[in-house]
Amino acid sequence: MTSEPTTDAPAHTTMAEASNADTLPAESDAHPRRGGSWLRVAPAVFLLAWGGNHFTPLVHMYEADGGYAVWQANLLLGMYVGGLIPGLLVASALSDRRGRKPILVGGAMAAIIGSICLGLGYDLFWLLCGGRVLAGIGVGVAMSVGTSWIKELSAPPFDSRADITAGARRPALTLTMGFAAGAAVTGCLAQWGPVPEALPYAVHGLLNVLALLILLTAPESLPKGKRSSQHWWRGLHIPLVAHRTFIRLIVPAAPWVFGAAGIAYAVMPALVQDELGEWTTLYATVLTVVTLGVGASVQNLVPAINRWTGGRALVIGLGLMTFGMASGIVAALTVDPILAFVVAVVLGLAYGICVVAGLIIVQAIAEPDELAGITGVYYSLAYSGFLLPTVLAALLPVMPYAVSLGAVAGICLLCLGAVGLGSRNRR
Repeated sequence: MTSEPTTDAPAHTTMAEASNADTLPAESDAHPRRGGSWLRVAPAVFLLAWGGNHFTPLVHMYEADGGYAVWQANLLLGMYVGGLIPGLLVASALSDRRGRKPILVGGAMAAIIGSICLGLGYDLFWLLCGGRVLAGIGVGVAMSVGTSWIKELSAPPFDSRADITAGARRPALTLTMGFAAGAAVTGCLAQWGPVPEALPYAVHGLLNVLALLILLTAPESLPKGKRSSQHWWRGLHIPLVAHRTFIRLIVPAAPWVFGAAGIAYAVMPALVQDELGEWTTLYATVLTVVTLGVGASVQNLVPAINRWTGGRALVIGLGLMTFGMASGIVAALTVDPILAFVVAVVLGLAYGICVVAGLIIVQAIAEPDELAGITGVYYSLAYSGFLLPTVLAALLPVMPYAVSLGAVAGICLLCLGAVGLGSRNRR
């Protein structure tokens, strides 16, 4: 069973348009093949992702110049998750009942207020915490509701020219580019711009306002007739998590999506910081951009990888993931910045392949009214991988990175075997 739209099913499209003629926007009927509606949503999703990652290059600034303790800076990073999970799960349930547009608009407004709090809260720890929670809400809404909206706008009647994987590639690429841009722009503004404690947030907030204005012109993609009639909290129960494909393929693979990214631009710089000295922050920023940039560049190739491998792109991604984790052991032993950079590139490729391959599978098993919810669960699992660098850092007193990365590579290998077996059985 699949909800993936195809461009060779005009009869189904016509019936859907006829049965929902009073709920679909007039523009989609007038220009059903133009296919540009998703571009009105993409800037908001891009900037919400930007807001999720632009704090990372500034952590050292808060410790060195702001006078915050290390635990306080780490808590600020953790507060982000406090907003992310509700944004992923609650927002998706609300959007199934209220529609995609009002919920994503709310997420964009939360991000704008969050940037204001962060820009004004340099000396107010509680205000910084609030800003980070709001930023997390924005990213969670983008990952669940934003990706669902773009997916739906990448199919008839809004876009009859897109291939069946566009709904997975477009939102994944938009998010990845946003994460990369957030780190790159903020790092540069903080390094060379005036008022580094406020300017990055001001730029992000202003761009978010422009994206919100564009977002207001986008058509709603979930007709009233297809919206859930149950109370939103009942939408938190998502039966698809028990789907055999979800359990066999997504559960063992999803945490490695952002686990790879976290290892690449959090652990790799830590391995070689003694060799880099004052350039550690710049090196970490470069690795962040490179990891996510490589991940973005490979995402459009995932459909071709699926064709070449008989639908096993997720297996290929996890294979690269395992190789990257194993290579990280060598980087930890040699303390070589060049090798650490290469490892980040490999993990970036693995991240890019896995995030799209996983989305394609999730979207294939979901009905329209289930899409936002299961997407939220998928990204919740994927985002749990960001905890991996924190776990490895906590283990440092008893387990050096070379040992812990070996354990991680072993677990990744087991997950690769499970996904490979699940992919074979699925066929």
